[in-house]
Amino acid sequence: MGIARVVALVRTVAYLGLEAREVEVQCQVAPGLPRFSVVGLPDKAVGESRERVQAALAAMGLALPPKRITVNLSPADLPKEGSHYDLPIALALLAAMGVTDAEQLGDYVAVGELALDGRVVPSPGVLLAAIHANEAELGLICPAAQGSEARWASDVPVVAAPDLTALLNHLKGHGQLPAPEQGEVEKPQPGPDLNRVKGQETAKRALEIAAAGGHNLLMSGPPGAGKSLLAACLPGILPPLTPAEALEVSMVQSVAGMLEGGRISRARPFRAPHHSASMAALTGGGLKVRPGEVSLAHLGVLFLDELPEFQRPVLDSLRQPLETGKVDVARANAHVSFPARVQLIAAMNPCRCGHLGDAALACSRAPRCAVDYQAKISGPMLDRIDLHVDVDPVSAADLALPPPAEGCAQVLARVTAARARQSARFDQSKARTNAELDGDALEEFASPDEAGRTLLMQAAETMRLSARSYTRMLRVARTIADLAGMEDVGRIHVAEALSYRRIAMRG
Repeated sequence: MGIARVVALVRTVAYLGLEAREVEVQCQVAPGLPRFSVVGLPDKAVGESRERVQAALAAMGLALPPKRITVNLSPADLPKEGSHYDLPIALALLAAMGVTDAEQLGDYVAVGELALDGRVVPSPGVLLAAIHANEAELGLICPAAQGSEARWASDVPVVAAPDLTALLNHLKGHGQLPAPEQGEVEKPQPGPDLNRVKGQETAKRALEIAAAGGHNLLMSGPPGAGKSLLAACLPGILPPLTPAEALEVSMVQSVAGMLEGGRISRARPFRAPHHSASMAALTGGGLKVRPGEVSLAHLGVLFLDELPEFQRPVLDSLRQPLETGKVDVARANAHVSFPARVQLIAAMNPCRCGHLGDAALACSRAPRCAVDYQAKISGPMLDRIDLHVDVDPVSAADLALPPPAEGCAQVLARVTAARARQSARFDQSKARTNAELDGDALEEFASPDEAGRTLLMQAAETMRLSARSYTRMLRVARTIADLAGMEDVGRIHVAEALSYRRIAMRG
């Protein structure tokens, strides 16, 4: 006569970047010495699930059977990280104990952390789990606080449970939990308006070009010239995210645990990390792989103030994401990718003292100090910045002038029109903005006329433009033509694009 063993299965997910990979939680209750073990490459948070599950069951008045309990997270060679395994482990154990119907649980994917009193509390990544459940044509069991977040994933049936007792009653048909409502779309928070910026017409023009084409921009000028204010005005002249883009951004925020109350925003992200940020904070990684600032700014703006003050290896780690639009975090046991299609806006002083052009204020080491200070930024990094603009100091007389008549609303109208031209032009292309043009699309849509090509070739030889710089100049010229409402790129557009190209200082 065989030994009786009870095995129950519950589906959940493991997060690898923005991919939710299916994990099967298998629970076996078998005769033997009392023991509760979790296997299948669990990290510390998953291993500690034993204590949380046991305490949550005790809060319901249930005790673990005096048998050998084994929970296996399959596939066993896939690393398991996070506290969202608590709920599926508890449900698999309850099914193995005969408290709930194991067959019924096969129709759901379950995620959620358990509190010691049996409450189901939020955990990162619920939106990804809901999208996975929708693709697998399954329902989702998740914390009540994240039900509205899960509802963004099409028509997936969502059971949003406040605690284990309410969830079990729902599954048994004794008390139906209400279906959660879809989260709200947040209204964008107003930022500073461009009419607060007095003077700086060249910088404002460069900012408009950057917004219209999604180009990277570097502003250099003395302290107090308005560089940070200009950068803060950029979100006000960027068109809102499309519904598909908003979902992309929300998936990154969900993995990072930043999607509060299921509220999705149509405003483009604006991230401004401090210059002391580490490489993991900027590009992602850490003990538990999480998206960094460059991924949290996906489809938005990454603002780096005091650019030379960032550690050089940290800055250089951005070179690949700026080129490819994604971040690859390689580990011995996993390879994780996060999207990072960002618009880089950077600001810097021309030298350490910041007053290079003012003989009365500049330090005694000028201009050598400027060469040393700017050399902290590598050439390949600067090569990835499309627009370089000098921001001149603002005088007291400028500040006394009345505010400019043109603000963000007027500039946004021109930027939106330029972006609409790009969307229509790239209908059959993967590119979303001119900054993403490459290959045949660049040749087809951004080639200048004969006079423009001649000027660009002369400039390429005189300024020693790299192949990357040449390509970026074409993209900027295409954006300038779009802002002018011109279908063809002419000499005047190329000339303005070249005026924003940095000529390196030499010692």
